[in-house]
Amino acid sequence: QVQLVESGGGLVQPGGSLRLSCAASRSIASIYAMGWYRLAPGKQRELVARITGTGDTNYADFVKGRFTISRDYPTNTLYLQMNSLQLEDTAVYYCNLQHRGVDTWGQGTQVTVSS
Repeated sequence: QVQLVESGGGLVQPGGSLRLSCAASRSIASIYAMGWYRLAPGKQRELVARITGTGDTNYADFVKGRFTISRDYPTNTLYLQMNSLQLEDTAVYYCNLQHRGVDTWGQGTQVTVSS
């Protein structure tokens, strides 16, 4: 069973940037898809960005042009570069891996955007 460990969250002012990382415990080269989701207080968990094994990406409308998802095979790491952060981006961000019909989740990392 693969394990996912997120890092990179923190407190940032509006307009600032953060880069989240998700380290996988094994190779992600054959993974069907990986993605970032977020859960804000009082809201349901929502997809932020996703990347498939072929490199296709899709983004939620609310992050298009601001966030970029990427992965690094040698280090088995998924990234989420977040720019122009807004108050509404405050949430716990979770890394997700989909493979052979199984979803695996990380423990989450808190992102707080506040002035």
